[in-house]
Amino acid sequence: MHKIIGFLSSIFFLLSISFNTSADNQFDNLNSKFAKYKSDPKVRSAKAMVVNQNNGKVIYQKNAYSEASIASLTKLMTAMVILDSKIDLNKKIKISKQDIDRLKGTGSRIPIGTSISGYDLLKISLMSSDNRAASALSRAYPSGKKGFIKAMNIKALKLGMHNSRFADPSGLNKKNKSTARDLVRMVEAAYQYPLIREITTTSQETFTIGKRKSKIDFVNTNRLVRKGTWDIGLSKTGFTRDAGRCLVMQATISNEPVIMIFLNSYGTLTRFADAQRVKKWIKKESIMNKVSQLIN
Repeated sequence: MHKIIGFLSSIFFLLSISFNTSADNQFDNLNSKFAKYKSDPKVRSAKAMVVNQNNGKVIYQKNAYSEASIASLTKLMTAMVILDSKIDLNKKIKISKQDIDRLKGTGSRIPIGTSISGYDLLKISLMSSDNRAASALSRAYPSGKKGFIKAMNIKALKLGMHNSRFADPSGLNKKNKSTARDLVRMVEAAYQYPLIREITTTSQETFTIGKRKSKIDFVNTNRLVRKGTWDIGLSKTGFTRDAGRCLVMQATISNEPVIMIFLNSYGTLTRFADAQRVKKWIKKESIMNKVSQLIN
């Protein structure tokens, strides 16, 4: 009798080990998948930060506190300072020789001598990143261009951008510097301006410019906006040799508002590919987090 009981006990013990091992293997497999999705999204931009806009939680960061030139990302600050000034955007502003880029030699499709509304200049500056438009806007500031640049730096300090400084309204000056962390604050602030959100997410627009009333199409410099497959709430690109290629965006991913910053990217499409990689990574993490919560 004792032998039979011992034999049955051994069988139950072996079955128990087998069941536990199978369960452990399944759990290990799940953890392995979860660990896979927790891996680095392989961002190739030199500096980056991704933050949940609702709670400020940092989702991803890479050299986020290192200073870098920010090129035309500057124009978001330019837009905020202009809108804060309450100048009449319907008023025409004349493009002058002072607006010619003598620093980098970039061109513009807005002829010298053209009078164009501040509203249109703001749209062309933000959407198509026109440097001449940004310069003209700064000259229309109540205390002129010098006062405008001072106001940019004051605004930055008020936003808590303590590692940022601005030297011109367009971003052509390499002394326009910031960090990915500071730019999260700038994007979050710019998002509070409905007009900035509207302009920076417009794919393209036709403007009537010059005495000949020429119709010129200006397109958004962000290919992701033009593609139309993202839920983007705000966008701005930038590029100079000093800054590399840059991108900042506010977008909704997996029903969450996210701010994304990519700086010092040197491939033509790398910053956009980084955004796509992060988007895919966040979606996978969201799925795995839900599975993990069900297990717990």
